[in-house]
Amino acid sequence: MKRKMYATVRRYEGVLDPEEAAKKVDEIFVPRISALPGFVEYYWISLGGGSMISITIFKTLSEAIDSNEKSRSWVNDHMREILGPSIRVEAGPIVSYMGS
Repeated sequence: MKRKMYATVRRYEGVLDPEEAAKKVDEIFVPRISALPGFVEYYWISLGGGSMISITIFKTLSEAIDSNEKSRSWVNDHMREILGPSIRVEAGPIVSYMGS
C-alpha cells in the first residue's frame, strides 16, 4: 500500500518576470520550504505566457496547510511585485501516483 500524501498547487497568472521569479524561488524559497516538517517534493513550473505553477507535496494535511501559510507570507513579502495579482491555491490528498 502506498503512503498517503497531500499536494498544494498554486497557479500564478500575469507573472511579470518569470526568470527573476524562478531565481528567487530556487535560491530563497526552496531551501525554506524544504526544511519544513513533512516536506516530500517541490516543483516550480513555467507554463509560458506569464503563467507559472508550484506543486508542493507533504506527508500530512496539516503540514500542507502550514506550508500554504508560510508560502503566502513569503510571496507577499518577497514576490508580490513579480508574480502579479492573480494567485489561485488548491490542496488535497494525492489519490494516485507513481514515483521512484
